[in-house]
Amino acid sequence: MLNKVVIMGRLTKDPELKSTPSGTALCNFSVAVDRKFVKQGEERQTDFINCVAWSSQAEFISKYFTKGRMINVVGRVQTRSWDDAEGKKRYATDIVAEEINFCGDKRTDGPSSMSTDNYTTTPAEPEPHDEGFVAVELDDDLPF
Repeated sequence: MLNKVVIMGRLTKDPELKSTPSGTALCNFSVAVDRKFVKQGEERQTDFINCVAWSSQAEFISKYFTKGRMINVVGRVQTRSWDDAEGKKRYATDIVAEEINFCGDKRTDGPSSMSTDNYTTTPAEPEPHDEGFVAVELDDDLPF
């Protein structure tokens, strides 16, 4: 079985660092992730995904990430349930962060835009051929 999630987006607010009664750090945060496809004539849809990190990951996120900052989260989906004050069953689904990465250029990374479409890169210059390697011209008569 496999339970692995990878998301990249912007933090919707500053991460909240808390600790359990036993002293374990936990950090709740939400990531805005744009959907890939846009229906013609409509605006791009965004999903707001709740995440939680524990221990040193929680402390790391609360120290280095703020609202609007681009973040990459690798983790797993976890669901939980409880009975509310009225006795109704409630459910929540979170991404439990197992790996966190910075994304984007720090100089341009900020809360001004919730879309990654604003980032452009220039193509890298072709590297010179290393000794021992020769450029091969391909033709249409490949043997496979």
